[in-house]
Amino acid sequence: MMKDFVAAYLDQQQQTQSAISQEKVTDLIGIFHQAWKEDRRIFVVGNGGSAANASHFATDLGKSASDNMGKPFKVVSLHDNTPWITAISNDYAYDQIFVRQLINFAQPGDILFAMSVSGNSPNVVNAVEWGKKNGLYSVCLTGAQLGRLAELGDFVISIESKHFGRVEDAHMGICHMICYAFVEHPGAFRS
Repeated sequence: MMKDFVAAYLDQQQQTQSAISQEKVTDLIGIFHQAWKEDRRIFVVGNGGSAANASHFATDLGKSASDNMGKPFKVVSLHDNTPWITAISNDYAYDQIFVRQLINFAQPGDILFAMSVSGNSPNVVNAVEWGKKNGLYSVCLTGAQLGRLAELGDFVISIESKHFGRVEDAHMGICHMICYAFVEHPGAFRS
């Protein structure tokens, strides 16, 4: 029984991964390359598994990709300061945890990279709405539900699944493709 479950899960996972638009991921790598060239900040947000993906992505881009590019990507995950998040949650509201950090750091032209399987996480949606009003370029990864992020994002990739695990895995796969483009092919971006 479990063998059948694992086989079916892997088959569905492969189908989900195969449906990712290669053209859109290539374009997304170009967006991050441009941000690197222009010394733009990249802010990454999400909830739950997407928050873990955001922290993982910021680490890979900020360390591994930066090491190979000759100058660093200016990337930060807005999940990684727990005291600040709890202070914002307590003094304002949980749906303001990203906005209140962006107010301190973001400038027009910066990138806001948002991940949400539902596309409707209030704190992520609020961050993208604030970003649009303040000149940030919003990149949004969603699942098949699309949600509000699909309407708000300047650049959107939607994964054609409603299964949270498969969508989060696909988002992380996209994050790894971005990072490893710079890790494995830095010469393609330096000129």
